[in-house]
Amino acid sequence: MTPSSHRSSLALRKIPLFEGLSDSRLDLLARSCRWQSVAARKPLLLRSQDEGEVYFLVSGRARITTYSANGRQVTFRDCGEGEHFGDIAAIDGGPRSADVLTLEACVVASLDRAAFMALLRDEPLVAERVMRRLTHLVRQLSERVIDLSTLGVQNRLHAELLRMARAAGITGNRARLEPAPRHAELASQISTNREQVTRELNVLAREGLLVKEGRALIVTDAERLARMVAEVRGEPG
Repeated sequence: MTPSSHRSSLALRKIPLFEGLSDSRLDLLARSCRWQSVAARKPLLLRSQDEGEVYFLVSGRARITTYSANGRQVTFRDCGEGEHFGDIAAIDGGPRSADVLTLEACVVASLDRAAFMALLRDEPLVAERVMRRLTHLVRQLSERVIDLSTLGVQNRLHAELLRMARAAGITGNRARLEPAPRHAELASQISTNREQVTRELNVLAREGLLVKEGRALIVTDAERLARMVAEVRGEPG
């Protein structure tokens, strides 16, 4: 094994999907992958591309998004180190369903469709993890569709801030979002415009639910925010 392939197999250990795989399997995967470094704010893949590579994010952050016919951006989710994407097109052989853009400089490894499908056949635990992740995404998207269909902008923003707070980690009823999400990015995530987001964030700041600290946005009362979201969704408080 060459030093470069050794480093590559070690990098793949950062990917939770591959947890527990043997050294020999990881070495084979590292040799089968295409490795690349991509600068920030660059496309990794584009919607409707007819190719089925699966991408593994070794370092950096990326955004899964798309654009409507009138140019409005719709953001699905952000990916961090260790996550993967592109498996939908690999599994069904169809075109890409979204664009993926880097948010910061990234190192990615990609596996072609045939190699990825062979991995799923040979490693049942990996296949199970892929199924669980896709199931989780379906649940998330279902919840989001319901929110977009039934909630007003104010409530959709509350729900998105709560999701971000939980993802960042809630400690002592507070969550630190750093860097603070940009207003335009929040708008793309809840299907509205930047001006409405700014207005509603100002309301939450006046109520003391949000505080700006340097580059961070602090959610000061996550429990209250959760109760607000649960109430409009008709869920138990």
